Amino acid sequence: MKSFSISKIAGTLLLAIMLPASAQTASKADVIALVDKAVANIQKKGIEQACKDFADPKGGYIQGELYVFVQDAQLKMTCHADNPKMNGKDMSGLKDANGKYFTKEMRDIAMSNQQGWVDYIWVNPLTKAMEPKTSYVRKAADKYVVGVGIYKK
Repeated sequence: MKSFSISKIAGTLLLAIMLPASAQTASKADVIALVDKAVANIQKKGIEQACKDFADPKGGYIQGELYVFVQDAQLKMTCHADNPKMNGKDMSGLKDANGKYFTKEMRDIAMSNQQGWVDYIWVNPLTKAMEPKTSYVRKAADKYVVGVGIYKK
């Protein structure tokens, strides 16, 4: 009886540890849906109010590991929901760990009236390791690049 209780407790603890990790797992479909929702918000409310919504933890635009970022066509960070210190910064010189100018690629895709994925290597804040990441981007209001990224699993 005692061993059953200990194994039951161990199983419950294991489940509790694993649940948050799986709850944080997002799919590419989740990323696309969040970008589409963000673009619609920009078109409806304008960039200033939309950026406030994106930064609000209760606004529905920060979903576990997913968050919205917006750059203008000159690669200036308009709003970054996860790191507001980046707002207003020039991203044109930003390179990934392999020297790739991924923000320029994001802009090029979005401003060509397309949407798509950009792959790059970035520090995962949870693991502190350089990991492959991909961001889905599309244009909003004819001058913004709206994106959401996800680490590749």
